[in-house]
Amino acid sequence: MDEESSSLSEFSAVDATLGYLYQVRSALLWALRRLKTEPDFTVAVETLDDVAFETPLGEPTTLLQTKHHRTRTASLTDFSPDVWKTLRIWFEGHEHGEIPGTASLFLLTTASAAPNTAAYWLRSENRDVQKAQQALDTVAGTSTNKANKPGYSAYLRTSPNKRSAILERITVIDAAPSINDVDRELRQEVYWAVSKEYQEPFLQRLEGWWFRRVIQQLSGSPSERIGSVELEAKMADLREQFKQESLPIDEDLLQFTLDDEISSTYSGFRFVKQLDIIDAGKNRVAAAMRDYYRAYEQRSRWVREKLVGRLDLSKYEKRLSEEWELVFEAMRDELGTDATDIIKKKAARSILAWAEQTNITIRREVTEPFVCRGSFQMLSDEIKIGWHPEFRDLLSSLLEVEEGAA
Repeated sequence: MDEESSSLSEFSAVDATLGYLYQVRSALLWALRRLKTEPDFTVAVETLDDVAFETPLGEPTTLLQTKHHRTRTASLTDFSPDVWKTLRIWFEGHEHGEIPGTASLFLLTTASAAPNTAAYWLRSENRDVQKAQQALDTVAGTSTNKANKPGYSAYLRTSPNKRSAILERITVIDAAPSINDVDRELRQEVYWAVSKEYQEPFLQRLEGWWFRRVIQQLSGSPSERIGSVELEAKMADLREQFKQESLPIDEDLLQFTLDDEISSTYSGFRFVKQLDIIDAGKNRVAAAMRDYYRAYEQRSRWVREKLVGRLDLSKYEKRLSEEWELVFEAMRDELGTDATDIIKKKAARSILAWAEQTNITIRREVTEPFVCRGSFQMLSDEIKIGWHPEFRDLLSSLLEVEEGAA
């Protein structure tokens, strides 16, 4: 493949990828708008059309074709493949009985409809279906464009009266926002759900859930659909997470499982060495690694998104340290000065068990246990807390030996 062909191929791949992402974002935007007036519907991507809205009983009510162009100079004419590919899908859908005569059909495109073309006359403004049909009849009957030929054939196989009926239900939405500009449209739809400073992290989590749900729909059974009830429930859940006494807990962290790579990375961390000193079991060490990762990543996200400040985390860690100190010193008092190392390790594992089971929350509504458990492990890694009665001395000696060996 020569350099020019390779460059064209790369552009084509980028355009296709942007087109699919645009399709998914547009589906979310239209679903959010639909929730305002129609509380019970389902939505599917890449089934009957790019995006299909249906009744709970599976009756298609709105079909959406999306066309994304990276350049704003793109123009829809009567010979545009975007027009005839879309018409082919819709006219063949009617021909095969897949699209009911009551469904509304929308062509959403970032291109602009050229004046006095069929696409121009099918817009909401200056709408004239008769002129649009005349333009399409002429092109389908006279054009020799091979790429559009399947669309011409599907169109001409339909009677003039039925063409008119189908065209009456088609609306072209041209010069639509690009994939980047859709972000602004989405923000307008969720502005009421959360305060202004939280709109970005709120929308990031909503879109993250939406993309995962679309993947599930695409990889599921042919009848798989996304229900409006699901979208509404997710919105309600996120609203609760962004209240003053709450913080969002990200789904990917809840689903996180420890792998060999992360286990190997953490094996040299001081919080793991503290667990080794007290002979903690393999599964408890793995759980500590998992919670450390979850808490570290979740806390980092909160800070980046300005949901919490460094001072908030410092105050939280001070509370954890003070609670730990009470339990730790009580354990040391009970042990006295003559306890054997076996007894000390057993007592230390009881302190670890307390840290595993207690749940001191950073905010009242943030009750996910890994935040507290992982934060304890983070403090352990900084040697601010520990489990063995002599954890500082033992850890210092261990690290000195390892440094000397290195």
